Amino acid sequence: MSTDTADGRTTPTRHATDPEDLSTGELVTRLSAQVTELVRGELELARTELAEKGKRAGAGAGLAGAGGAVALYGLGALVAAAVAGLSLVLDVWLAALVVAVVLFVVAGVLALAGRAQIRRAVPPVPERAVDSVGRDVDTVKSAVRR
Repeated sequence: MSTDTADGRTTPTRHATDPEDLSTGELVTRLSAQVTELVRGELELARTELAEKGKRAGAGAGLAGAGGAVALYGLGALVAAAVAGLSLVLDVWLAALVVAVVLFVVAGVLALAGRAQIRRAVPPVPERAVDSVGRDVDTVKSAVRR
């Protein structure tokens, strides 16, 4: 693209956004605005990532709590089995013992699922945001070297 001058010559035009045409003050202003925007974006990414990890930790804690509650019911069933075993013949306490074993298996599965959820949420560090900031720093360093 070119423009005509008053004496009839044509000169190439540069866009106002071309960094070579900007003054140092304008470049510093742009840099400040871009760094501010970059920091805001990184903080938003960190906030989002921490919120996701918090939800996972909450779900894991809920599952672990449910496992504990089911284990408590299993203990109650074991007590009922012991009472039934002392007072009656084999049939009643054996049934109560089978129920208790099933409840303990369910409690174990819930507790393991809860532990897995908690492990996925720990450590509560926004890993993607940290990686992104590292890439941003590397990009700025390489641009400054040019």
